[in-house]
Amino acid sequence: MVSVALTIAGSDPSGGAGIQADLKTFHQMGVYGMSVLTLVTVQNTQRVSAVQPLDPALVASQLDAVLEDIPPAAAKTGALGTAGIIQVIADRADDFGFPLVVDPVMISKHGAPLIAADARSTLVRSLLPRAFLVTPNLREAEALAEMPVLDVLDMEVAARRIAEFGPAAVLVKGGHLADKAVDVLYWRGAVQHFVAQKIATVHTHGTGCTLHPRPSRTGAFCTAGTHAWCGC
Repeated sequence: MVSVALTIAGSDPSGGAGIQADLKTFHQMGVYGMSVLTLVTVQNTQRVSAVQPLDPALVASQLDAVLEDIPPAAAKTGALGTAGIIQVIADRADDFGFPLVVDPVMISKHGAPLIAADARSTLVRSLLPRAFLVTPNLREAEALAEMPVLDVLDMEVAARRIAEFGPAAVLVKGGHLADKAVDVLYWRGAVQHFVAQKIATVHTHGTGCTLHPRPSRTGAFCTAGTHAWCGC
């Protein structure tokens, strides 16, 4: 039987990020993907020129529709836009019988805000405590941990601080580090690094949206970002 996963995120018409990237990743991993749209963007690989969040009631209705018909084995969130959207997802997450991965998308690669200024506290207070895994990049880790995150040691500290909000695990994605790509996973009081050399490329649009498991040295599967092997 094919596993089912749900993405709750924004749309990228260029197909490199958001629900488009999530669904492609699900398919690549042999998973049937479903989607709940939270916001519409006008963007391509070079710019973001508009962001329009949907009505929270419409987001809630989409979520209710898919959950009553095709229960997923896991769900993830991406760009959520507003405090109202975050709250309706958090309210329903209380009844999720599956793990929730929260990608705290705040700012696009090109600098466009993807979450309202007043929504950050709702994210921290209402959604992060209901997450199994939170996957911030360096800038998002700085915002959530309220500290500069410039190197791997900072990433470890930030991951521990973010874990205090309640998620079971935190993966800080280090694809934007200067010298090499390091993802830092904090889980059950322990820290694990996923390290790779960077690859010089301009094809970096949406890389933070593409996370999937790979075997660790012990043979267990741990969550690591594409950054851990492609350096994007």
